[in-house]
Amino acid sequence: MRKPCRKHGPKAEMNVVPYIDVMLVLLVIFMVTAPMLTQGVKVELPKVAAEALASNSQQQILTLSVKADGSYYWNLGSELETEQHTDSAVSLEEMTAKVGAIIASSGDTQVYIRADQHADYATVVAGMAALQQGGVANLGLITEAPRP
Repeated sequence: MRKPCRKHGPKAEMNVVPYIDVMLVLLVIFMVTAPMLTQGVKVELPKVAAEALASNSQQQILTLSVKADGSYYWNLGSELETEQHTDSAVSLEEMTAKVGAIIASSGDTQVYIRADQHADYATVVAGMAALQQGGVANLGLITEAPRP
């Protein structure tokens, strides 16, 4: 006795076409979303000792310090002084008004900013922008030399 012949017998092959379609869709999704996942750029800043800037003895020097809590204080004098302070302000608006009056009264003032390492970046930049709007043209940043 002979077995009847079937036209479509069982196949032992795997159909991979649907898997290829799924892989292509996933590839497109990852290619589209990957650039959106980048939040920032890693930057390695140089760790070198900076030389002191030459100062003009006729200029007044205003040293603005930003504390970690976001408050400001400053010292106005003939030399760079970071330990003492002439006046202080709790808010950006108060600092802008007081320092703006100092800058307006004596136009030849060099301004340096120093900030606590735990101070918010936005607070420091807001202080810099407020000083720029107040008429400060030259602004310096104070850092500490790296320890050996």
